Order: sequence, then structure tokens, then C-alpha cells
Amino acid sequence: MLFQRRKKLALTERLRALFWPRRGWRRSWQYMIKRILRLSGTPHAIALGFAAGVFVSFTPFIGLHVVTAVALAWIIGGNLIAAALGTFIGNPLTFPVMWASTFQLGNWILGKAAAVPFRFNETKSVLNESFEVLWPLIKPMAVAGIPMGIIFAIACYFPVRALVVVYQKRRRQVFNSKPGAAGPEANPS
Repeated sequence: MLFQRRKKLALTERLRALFWPRRGWRRSWQYMIKRILRLSGTPHAIALGFAAGVFVSFTPFIGLHVVTAVALAWIIGGNLIAAALGTFIGNPLTFPVMWASTFQLGNWILGKAAAVPFRFNETKSVLNESFEVLWPLIKPMAVAGIPMGIIFAIACYFPVRALVVVYQKRRRQVFNSKPGAAGPEANPS
């Protein structure tokens, strides 16, 4: 394949890169912000797509985040790529906080005591547990994920929209200030 490593990374190196990018979190976030700003589309559509991704990140259905965010963005008229990028708000650093807060809030909404409803068997993994066993854990997280997702999606929509407006305006000014950039109408050949 094109652009593959010649020497495969060891498992420990891949795990380290998952939790701490090689060039640092700051550079990774800067890249994500630039990637979002450079998307084509209206600022409203880009911000709406990003907000859809943030909203979906608060649901406990991890394997379906990108698919669900893209589907939601398509339904509400948001940018599909921005929706996929918005799901990166949920990452290994933020998931523990998101899960703990949605579990606590969900139990409060449902009127239950916030206790882990079961103990994991050390010989089994969470993936081997049946759905009936996991449902008491997933249900409060799904219930609380909706209001928390809405709050954080709204909180992300306005700054992302403002940043895209400023970035696109600046790009138009730079493009229009270049000589010969007046467009095809100015040069009748």
C-alpha cells in the first residue's frame, strides 16, 4: 500500500501514540482546528456538523459515533466531514470524565442510586458480557447523554461558527488581494 511504514510500530509504541501523540496534544489540536476551518461550506453547515459530532460523542455507543454523527449531520444539513471531526471530542482523555458524568447524571434523572450495577468477572472482559448485564450501566449513560450532548453541542456551535466566519473572510481577503485574482470576468481572452 501507498504511505505505509516500512517497519511496523511495536504494540507499546502504538499504545503510547494513542494516549500521547508523537508531536504532542497541542499540535494535534491545532491540526484539527485548521482542518475544520479549511472545510468548504457555509459557516453554519460546518458548525452544525461539528456540533452533531460533539452531541454524538456523549452517547455510550462508541463503535457507532462516526456513523451516527454523519447520519445526524446529513439529516440536519450539517457538514459531514465536520461531524466526523466533531466526534474526536470523545477521546481516551475525555471519555472517563464523560462516562462518569453521564452515568451520575443519568442515575439522578432516573432516580436511582449511582452505584455500579454489577462487578466484572476478572476472567471475562466487558465485551464478553451479555447485553442484559451491561444494560443497567448503559441506560443511565444513554439517558444523560442527550441533555449533556445538547449542552456541549450548543457550546461548541457558536465558537466554531465564529472561527469559520473569520477564517473564510480572511481567506477571501488574501485571495482578492493577489494580482490577477479578480476572477475570470476581469480577463476576457
